[in-house]
Amino acid sequence: MAQTKSLEETLQEIEDIINKMDREEISLEESFQLYNTGIKLCKQCNDKIDKVEKRLEVIGGQAEE
Repeated sequence: MAQTKSLEETLQEIEDIINKMDREEISLEESFQLYNTGIKLCKQCNDKIDKVEKRLEVIGGQAEE
């Protein structure tokens, strides 16, 4: 089974991608690849945040009962 990255690790990877894209010597092709990777990582972050929000809603609903 593949090890999943923590939210913090994924955010750090996105930050690293942004720093790479800020370089002037980056090629258009490499920039496009980094962009695609960054978009996928952002989706992963959103999915993780959505899961946490749903858990909090369940916990909040149970606390009200």
